[in-house]
Amino acid sequence: MRTWLTERFDLDVPLVGAPMAGVGGGRLAAAVSAAGALGMFGVPSAAGPEWIAEQAAVAAAGGRPYGIGLLAWALPGNPGQFRAVLDARPPIVSVSFGPYERYVGELREAGITVVTQAGTTEEARAAEQAGVDAVVARGGEGGGHGRGEVATLPLLEGVLDAVRIPVLAAGGIATARGLAAVLAAGAEGAWTGTAFMGCAETTISEAATRRLLEAGETDTAYGRVFDVAQRLGWPAEYGGRALRNAFFERWAGREDELAADEDARAALEAARRDEDFDTAFVYVGQGVGLVRERRTAADVVAGFAAAEKLLHRFTR
Repeated sequence: MRTWLTERFDLDVPLVGAPMAGVGGGRLAAAVSAAGALGMFGVPSAAGPEWIAEQAAVAAAGGRPYGIGLLAWALPGNPGQFRAVLDARPPIVSVSFGPYERYVGELREAGITVVTQAGTTEEARAAEQAGVDAVVARGGEGGGHGRGEVATLPLLEGVLDAVRIPVLAAGGIATARGLAAVLAAGAEGAWTGTAFMGCAETTISEAATRRLLEAGETDTAYGRVFDVAQRLGWPAEYGGRALRNAFFERWAGREDELAADEDARAALEAARRDEDFDTAFVYVGQGVGLVRERRTAADVVAGFAAAEKLLHRFTR
C-alpha cells in the first residue's frame, strides 16, 4: 500500500490519526505514529502556546513523523498558537475551518507539509488554489466538526476529479474495509478519528468511553447545539457530529433561543464536569458502531493494515 502519504512520511499504513482536540494529545499521536501510521493532535481553541509545546514534545519523542491540527477561526484571537506550531516544526500541519489561506505560505516556507479539510468539491478547489500540499475530503459522516452536506464517497469522487494535488479521505472510515475502499477509489490514504476514540492513549474519561463503546451507527446527530450552548466561535457552516442525547434533542432547531439561555449554558458546563452524558457531548462519527472495545492505538493501526489483503483480491 505505497501512496503519496506513505512515501512522504515513511509510513507502513496509509492512515492518519485525525487531530481531535480534547480527545488525543501528544501521547495518542506518538502511539499512532509508532505503530506505522501518522499520528496528529488537535489544538483546542483556547489552548496556549505552552500546551502546544508540551504536546509536540511528547508526540516527537519517539522520533516518528507526527502532525498538529489548528482551527483557523480561532487563530486570530490566539496568535501564539501559530507561532508555537512554527517553533515545533512538525512534519505536517492541518489548518481548517475558517480563513486558513493566510497561514499556508509561512508553514510551507518552514518546510512543513500543509493540508486542509474540505467538505465540498468547491472547498477542495479553493484549497488547491491556496497552495496546500494535500486536501482532506471530509464527508458528513465524520465525527467532530465539519460540513454536513455531502457524504464521504460522493465527495471523494468529486474531489479526485477536481484537483491535482493528493487527496485523503475522511468520514466514516473505521476499519480496513473503509481504508481499502477509499484507496481503491484513488485516495492517497484515510484520515480517521472515531476509530481511535476507544484507545487507551486518549484523554477522554472512562464514562465517555463506555458511552461511545455502547453506541451504534444510528446514535449520532449533526448540528450546532453544543457549540451554541458553549458560546464558541465556530463558523455557522461547520456543525459537529456527536452522540445524540437529551440535551441535543431538546435544543435542535432552537439554536437562537439557546444562544440567549444562560441556564442551558450553565447546565452543559455542569454536565461536563459531572460527566453526565445525557447532557454533555461526546463527538464521534457514524463509524462509532464499529468501535466495540477498548484497544491500543497499535491494535487499531494493525487492524487497518488488513486493507492490503482486501485490495489484493482485485489483483489476482
